[in-house]
Amino acid sequence: MKKSFVVFGLGKFGNSVAAELSNAGADVLAIDIDKERVQALADIATCAVCADIRDNDTMATLGISNMDAAIVAITNSLDASILATIFCKEAGVPLVFAKSKNDTHTKILKKVGADKIVTPEHESGIRIARHLVTGNILDFIEISKNIRMVEIAVRPEWANHTLRELNLRQTENINVIAMRQGENLLVNIDPDENITAESTLLIIVDQKDLQKLIGRN
Repeated sequence: MKKSFVVFGLGKFGNSVAAELSNAGADVLAIDIDKERVQALADIATCAVCADIRDNDTMATLGISNMDAAIVAITNSLDASILATIFCKEAGVPLVFAKSKNDTHTKILKKVGADKIVTPEHESGIRIARHLVTGNILDFIEISKNIRMVEIAVRPEWANHTLRELNLRQTENINVIAMRQGENLLVNIDPDENITAESTLLIIVDQKDLQKLIGRN
């Protein structure tokens, strides 16, 4: 089942989140008061809407309560950022990311219920989108056009098995190069040591195989 997201504010950060989520196959509702920004995503997002977030009547018609998560990417209007965050929380959106401009903005967003506060631009916007879509990718580096180095949470079916038993190179076409346990990064992994559910794996994987892996979430 597709995940659904709403992105408020389509500047550089919001645009990158909305585009990445859309490219990953999610349903995306993209909202901004600027017509040009909305138009830029009209052919990418599932639905791109030009609307004033401060207009309660308009907001009530957008189906925000059905979203899996919201990304409030507004920093040029403090009141719009706060209102969008409050609206999402009151609508029952389970996870609200909100972009912050400064420490004061951060404190206010926390007070009104934002679940995650972010302060990045384009690259972190992409990372946040990947995390929202997959749920288990913690970080990634593009080594080449097709090859990724990814830190991934241990899937439930992998837990309490050894690397030898799982044989991930054959079954998933991925190469495990390290394992993180708490603060410790283990490079020389014992293939007969059980992998715990709390561990994360650092892997090298082709993009197409990564998409197959995360598509099973």
